[in-house]
Amino acid sequence: MNLPTDPHHVPPYAIVDTTLREGEQFAGARFTTNHKIKIAQMLNQVGVEYIELSSPASSALTFEDHKILVDLGLKSKLVPHLRCAKSDVDLALSTGMKVFHLMFATSPILQQYSHGKTIDEIIQRATEIVSYLKGMQMEVRFSGEDAFRSNIEDLDRVFEAVLEAGADRIGLPDTVGGATPFQVYETVGHFHEKFPDAEIQFHCHNDAGCALANSYAALMAGATHLDVTVLGIGERNGITALTDLVARLYTLNRDAVAKYNLKALPPLDHYVAQLVGVDIPISGCVTSPTAFHHRAGIHTNALTRSTSSYEILDPSDFGVTRKIDIAHRLVGKNAIRQRSLDLGLNIADETLAEITWEIKTMSDQEKLTDEFVDGLLQEAAATGRKPTRQYDKDGSTRRMD
Repeated sequence: MNLPTDPHHVPPYAIVDTTLREGEQFAGARFTTNHKIKIAQMLNQVGVEYIELSSPASSALTFEDHKILVDLGLKSKLVPHLRCAKSDVDLALSTGMKVFHLMFATSPILQQYSHGKTIDEIIQRATEIVSYLKGMQMEVRFSGEDAFRSNIEDLDRVFEAVLEAGADRIGLPDTVGGATPFQVYETVGHFHEKFPDAEIQFHCHNDAGCALANSYAALMAGATHLDVTVLGIGERNGITALTDLVARLYTLNRDAVAKYNLKALPPLDHYVAQLVGVDIPISGCVTSPTAFHHRAGIHTNALTRSTSSYEILDPSDFGVTRKIDIAHRLVGKNAIRQRSLDLGLNIADETLAEITWEIKTMSDQEKLTDEFVDGLLQEAAATGRKPTRQYDKDGSTRRMD
């Protein structure tokens, strides 16, 4: 396995956001028509290339919603996710869709327990539908569901057939999230080498915590389209998160994400989190409530000199701000000095040192707030002397003259 030699190189790629398909399968999701409209518009504002939708055969309302979404005239391409069934395809065609995502399970376990079809039967059904759509000049992707538990020889046969029928893109979903980054790199690399002119779409579940790493591995191995959802919501514990993927690529090469509106990501994350009733996780890149929260004195000291010392992402690029915590026992004098300057106060270094020690010792006994610390600083600046209350190193209280 030949790994990439340039860690800053990001190959050309497109994002397929499937919040309105995979995300609808999340336990807490129930999107109304208006919700779908707003999510689609917000994704369009971010600039994702594709917005994948549930099959119009899912329900009568879904079918009507598809027509409404088509009429929005979004720049992002709308894509229904469909079985290889002509009835489903015709229903999607009637809504005005121009791009189609077809799927058929190809793993032995799903052949046995999901649909009961042989590989030959899958090939016959898939090529018929691909040819049908390509005859109308539609953009078509065919995906082998559960690809990473499928026999690679079977996938070779299926993909060769659908590409010969005219498919623009093949799909490799890690449907149960069991693949490792090394496995993904090797498998995607195999199909990239075997079908060098074909686009490859990758979809990864997060059951074992590897979704983001696997998506990155797929891209480096030759994938051209990466599936994501807002916050990573989806079946079970979801898939790769949109903001996390953008953050990963941003750290490698900011030019690689210049085509997206980064400041449109935080409001999108917050909107969807509210809709599905979840908090943005602390592990979430960029939009976690603690993503740019700094506490350790060594860190905050360096940050006052260069924000890049302890931040690989620039929060201003995403429209968010950093937070330097000053009301706790780990605070350093430099953070307190910076806070006093932010408040427009001029306080001697000796006094700042005393205030810093007071904050440290007091926070050992009670939870402090930024407002309390600001009060100490303002008192010191106004009176020209040290604060009126201080704690000795043993924690006992004494008053100052």
